[in-house]
Amino acid sequence: MSAATRTGQPVAVTGLGLVTPAGIGTQASWDGVLAGAPAAATDPVLEGLDVDFSCRVPGFDATELLGRKAARRLDRFTQLAVVAAREAVADAGLDPSTWDGARVGVVLGCGMGGAATWEAQHRRLIERGPGRVSPMLIPMLVPNMVAGQLAMEFGAMGPNLVTATACASGATAIGVARDLLRSGACDIVLTGGTEAGLTPLSIAGFAQMQALSRRRDDPARASRPFDVDRDGFVAAEGAGVLVLERTDHAAGRGARVRANLAGYGASADAHHITAPDPDGRGAALAMRAALADAGVGPDEVTHVNAHGTSTPLNDVAEARTIRRVVGDHVAVTSTKGVTGHPLGAAGAIEAAFSVLTVEHGRIPPTANLDSQDPEIDLDVVAKAPRERAVDVVMSNSFGFGGQNAVLVVTAA
Repeated sequence: MSAATRTGQPVAVTGLGLVTPAGIGTQASWDGVLAGAPAAATDPVLEGLDVDFSCRVPGFDATELLGRKAARRLDRFTQLAVVAAREAVADAGLDPSTWDGARVGVVLGCGMGGAATWEAQHRRLIERGPGRVSPMLIPMLVPNMVAGQLAMEFGAMGPNLVTATACASGATAIGVARDLLRSGACDIVLTGGTEAGLTPLSIAGFAQMQALSRRRDDPARASRPFDVDRDGFVAAEGAGVLVLERTDHAAGRGARVRANLAGYGASADAHHITAPDPDGRGAALAMRAALADAGVGPDEVTHVNAHGTSTPLNDVAEARTIRRVVGDHVAVTSTKGVTGHPLGAAGAIEAAFSVLTVEHGRIPPTANLDSQDPEIDLDVVAKAPRERAVDVVMSNSFGFGGQNAVLVVTAA
């Protein structure tokens, strides 16, 4: 599978940064998903709601990690991203004080922006009047500010944007970043996704849609992708940032390449605002486009990191599409059994897990998979990590609105 056989040059993944419900930092997050330890727990912020549990990042102290000023002036979705990006840049062995900032871009995905800031300031408006609304309201809540903050943090003066394709946002951002590198517009792009929407209004809205699990008596077992007893997803927060570089740039500075981002495909279901196309036509288009972009055949895919939300409709539709596009030989997992569903950050976090799977030859298990749905006729990894060489991973992300983004990660 040489570069010459691909339709486009792959780009190098040289750095990873993760802040997830499985842990703060890449190693902690990786250890958590390998252990299959679910992060869902009762959430005091959601007290009194029909769904009062979530997957929060454990022990995240913005004042300790970022300083008092940043903790006060940045919404949590931006705080999470800054911490993840700092780790990713350090992991890549890059020194922002020495790079050519004009050749460094930032592309982040985010579905909701500063939801917590919005709700808190709305309460202040109602209770105390417009004169007490914070002048930082708009800079804290608008989604594009996370990319702007990273640009200021690292002196990245190249293309700077945020993608919003709901739960596919992080994967879409990585695909757009890849395009910037292939076009020659950038040498380096900081990319990924972030989300911190665990607020009463947001969770009430998801609950009214019947999208969330109602397993209040046992939150830890609520997120159960592909299980016959699944009843909805568990909302989560988190951030994942990858450093992508042109392969010649990475080679020129002697960088460690953790894996290659070889392919990206995107599509729309054009079917329904929230439900997936039961025939998976849009998802199949994105999967096939990603494979063609990477120059690999379906039989070369070793592993699929599935979108696997734990909802009745999504899991069956995705499973059928995986089987139709790449066959039944692949080992499939959903890390959302551990992390819950981090919404706009999910695709980025799972892309990072895909890189780690390729790098270490370990496929994480699907947590809480006790009895696989007979309609899901796939080899789903459960109970324990599977040790095997993994050369090609497909990572799927699908969002409300029918927006699909699929990445193909290959061994370096």
